[in-house]
Amino acid sequence: MSVARLSATRRLPAEARGSRIRELQERVLRMQGSAATRALPVVAPLAPLFTPRTGGAYAVDSPSLAMTLLAAPSQAGEWVAVIGAADFGLAAAAGFGVDLSRTIAVPEPGERWPDVVAALTEIVSVIMVRPGRVTEHQAARLRTRLRQRDAMLISWGDWPRCDARLSIESSCWDGLGRGHGRITGRRAVVSVRRSGRPSGRLSLWLPGPDQRVDTADPVITERPDRFVAEAV
Repeated sequence: MSVARLSATRRLPAEARGSRIRELQERVLRMQGSAATRALPVVAPLAPLFTPRTGGAYAVDSPSLAMTLLAAPSQAGEWVAVIGAADFGLAAAAGFGVDLSRTIAVPEPGERWPDVVAALTEIVSVIMVRPGRVTEHQAARLRTRLRQRDAMLISWGDWPRCDARLSIESSCWDGLGRGHGRITGRRAVVSVRRSGRPSGRLSLWLPGPDQRVDTADPVITERPDRFVAEAV
């Protein structure tokens, strides 16, 4: 750190100075490859069910849930990456709150996607990947890398020994009548399963009429998510 930057840090209010010092300490630890895990932001409705952490891997079964997990860290200023998902709607992700100015996209990494994930842990905090088949060895190697580099992974698809699995059990679109109407939002029943802990379930807007992810009334007209997840 330069003398000028150190002086500027000393002039900050005590609370801001403490936050700045912690940020600099985390950067040093990250460069050394010895960063401790830390909690990352998550949308408020999901907070009672689980807390995502760096060093962790989380599996989701739809792009809507991937966007939901990316949004809160992105809004908090973290860099995020989207790998191996050419059909991942970046415009839709922006609607969920993902800051595209701090988003790196690698749509087609090919068979070397694990190397791309490992490389991007150097510069981003949250990585979303659509890997296809993942071996136990690949998952274990990347888990070590995530812990060393203070990053978190979201898998759109199954991931061996993940910390939590988020799934859409059923969903419906609001605003549609009998063959007519304008879609105003999507309600979904989301389950969260963690190893060795009771699973949780809640109804969410994904997103709601105001484009926010929030708690919703129970889904009345339920449809299997496979019919609707690809639309978002």
